[in-house]
Amino acid sequence: MPASPLLDDLRAALGPGAVITDPDLLRGYERDEADLCTAGTPLVVTRPRSTEEVTAVVRVAGRYGVPVVPQGARTGLAGAANAIDGAVVISTTAMDAILEIDPVSRIAVVQPGVINATLSAAVAKQGLWYPPDPGSWETSTIGGNAATNAGGMCCVKYGVTSEYVLGLEVVLASGEVLRTGRRTAKGVAGYDLTRLFVGSEGTLGVITEVTVALRPAPAESLTLVAVFNSTAAAGEAVARIAAQGLSPSLLELLDRTHLVAIEAYRPMGLRTDAEALLLAAVDTGPRAAADLADLAAVCEAAGAEEVYAATDAVEAAALLQARRLAHPAMERYAAETYPGGNGSLIIDDLAVPRGALAALLDGVARIATECEVPIGVVGHAGDGNMHPNIVVDRADPVSLERGRRAFDEIMRLGLDLGGTCTGEHGVGLLKRDWLAREIGPVGVRVHQAIKAALDPAGLLNPGKVL
Repeated sequence: MPASPLLDDLRAALGPGAVITDPDLLRGYERDEADLCTAGTPLVVTRPRSTEEVTAVVRVAGRYGVPVVPQGARTGLAGAANAIDGAVVISTTAMDAILEIDPVSRIAVVQPGVINATLSAAVAKQGLWYPPDPGSWETSTIGGNAATNAGGMCCVKYGVTSEYVLGLEVVLASGEVLRTGRRTAKGVAGYDLTRLFVGSEGTLGVITEVTVALRPAPAESLTLVAVFNSTAAAGEAVARIAAQGLSPSLLELLDRTHLVAIEAYRPMGLRTDAEALLLAAVDTGPRAAADLADLAAVCEAAGAEEVYAATDAVEAAALLQARRLAHPAMERYAAETYPGGNGSLIIDDLAVPRGALAALLDGVARIATECEVPIGVVGHAGDGNMHPNIVVDRADPVSLERGRRAFDEIMRLGLDLGGTCTGEHGVGLLKRDWLAREIGPVGVRVHQAIKAALDPAGLLNPGKVL
């Protein structure tokens, strides 16, 4: 494929400032935050500012038969945004306008490059709230959140991104622009194409506009911490909370490895001698105090050594921030475990039925011992979505083999327990084989048929998902 005519066409369509070919800059667009997933060097990175410019890029790439890799902020953890050699990358970060906030209809319309936290702050000024809150909410984009169907800490009560995406504008592989969904509170016309594209990881089209549902802003929540002498006991507490019909707005688990890592990363007095910590919150309201007391009673009955409530909003915010620090803290933990810059994380993301959480946590501990590899567990316990973080030395083939074996054993365990291979990070490159096992041959054929119908040349984010 002759590069120069393609680059000339891109510069003509976007202007030279939106077309990046400098090799040093291209390297910054090779991958997302998933360690140990393959990545290539793109031929060019484009930074369109409008749907029309995205359409132009897709049509130019299609004319030359060059693959297209859409990217947001590259905060993903499954390799879905990783470039391939010779590809055209479409970075949507320059498309960062909040186009509309409608407090009557309780919707917002945004370009894909809008940062999650930026949208949250903007709608809060009008007494509204956008619930999906991935751990990377201060840097991840709404377009990326939609493409991966991102989750977060509020999902236990409020659901993942797909629950809030009402409509999309998508540039198809043909260069045509498709609008899906609605702006109304209700609507059931036709196939649910919006949900088809949410979570498709850029393999079916490039998202250029997102219409999201908003909620009234909640009052400050009440927060408690329960300390356990085993992760399985914490998992049992989660199962009992669900069985008794309690509805916390947040229910997170941190194991001892994460508590140690977070305390070393940013000291805040966490119980590093505890095997597991549950962080729970309830929305304020007439029953808030009673709901918090019910959660405390269930944790105590499940064997919590200590249960205490946050004394004020400042302490509650500090506890929530501790949970958000889990990923950077574990990155430093891995670096210090294997000095020389070779420490790395294989970050898992699976979800099991709440009643199987204790069995999953016990199984992960067993797998860590059998594979002789450190594994820390953190996650959204309230909806059974856990993130075992496998610590490996990327310079040591034995360590890498043990880590990958542990990853596969955890995946197998999760599916055996009736779970799914990804709760919120998506499939990307990391989970392709496990998705195929989960959905079976008929599911694979249906996925492939949809892909072929919308992208017959296979140019949109090839190699991802399936």
